[in-house]
Amino acid sequence: MTEPLGTHLLLDVAGVPFETLDDPVLVERLLAATVELMGATLLGVHVHRLAPQGVSGVAVLAESHLTIHTWPERGEAAIDLFTCGDAPRARAALDGLRWSLGGQASRFREIPRGALAPDGPGWGGAGV
Repeated sequence: MTEPLGTHLLLDVAGVPFETLDDPVLVERLLAATVELMGATLLGVHVHRLAPQGVSGVAVLAESHLTIHTWPERGEAAIDLFTCGDAPRARAALDGLRWSLGGQASRFREIPRGALAPDGPGWGGAGV
């Protein structure tokens, strides 16, 4: 069995306060704190305030990326973390981000990445 190139973690969080999801400064701090908890190398962060509300942010890492997109009016955030670094540490950091957001519900998925990696949940068959 071939080792995956990396691990793709997807986290959807609901029940988050509007003010949390609509604050670009807070979202940027949460991204940076998550990267630090991962022990990853931060190359840059860009956070953009959307209109009339919401935030999209990306942290580019030497190990890949962390993104967040928020829907304050729905109390939801979609988070995407791809790492070729320490997967258990990335999972723990993402859990810390989930708790920091203060959501009431969440859904988590993990996908091994790479064309020769073992299939993850929901994957199968030949390519595209």
